[in-house]
Amino acid sequence: MQDQTPPPSPAEHAAPELVENVTPPTSAEAPVAEEQVADILPSLTEQLRQAELKAAEHHDAWLRAKAETENVRRRAQDDITKAGKFAADKFAQAMLPVKDSLEAALATDNATLESLKQGVELTLKQLVSAFQSANVTEVNPLGEKFDPNKHQAISAVEADGEPNTVINVLQKGYLLHERTMRPALVVVSKAKPAA
Repeated sequence: MQDQTPPPSPAEHAAPELVENVTPPTSAEAPVAEEQVADILPSLTEQLRQAELKAAEHHDAWLRAKAETENVRRRAQDDITKAGKFAADKFAQAMLPVKDSLEAALATDNATLESLKQGVELTLKQLVSAFQSANVTEVNPLGEKFDPNKHQAISAVEADGEPNTVINVLQKGYLLHERTMRPALVVVSKAKPAA
């Protein structure tokens, strides 16, 4: 019997071609591949350099923003400290003429009772003006409904009229910008017991 090799199958026939395609490039093809790699590398290094420059730029901007924020915070803290320290400056300036008037009244040797009274009235006007400029308002609630936010009841007395009405003011109260500095000391009415 004769040895006969079967004809190569299509897969076997294609295999040598695949091997041919995988063969290393010839010397003429090698420089082209190196040029392609050389073209790619500069663009990658350029991109990396650009990215590093942008990163440095953003880092610098972040540092500047952080420093500016810290400066604003420090300035605000200084302003708060100064505001607390010198908050009474305007009021103190308004009180200086009042003090000057009182000292002048005490320095007068032969003042009459009438001239002293007039001096005290003028000094009181100066004081009221100083209070108004500092937004300090007087609370004199005689005849008003009792308000526990602005009044302090010392006692309750049976009286005609509506209960919880202020019938006597022992000491005036004061508000600073609508906030109670000192409540008015008052006596309030209470209902009479039914007979």
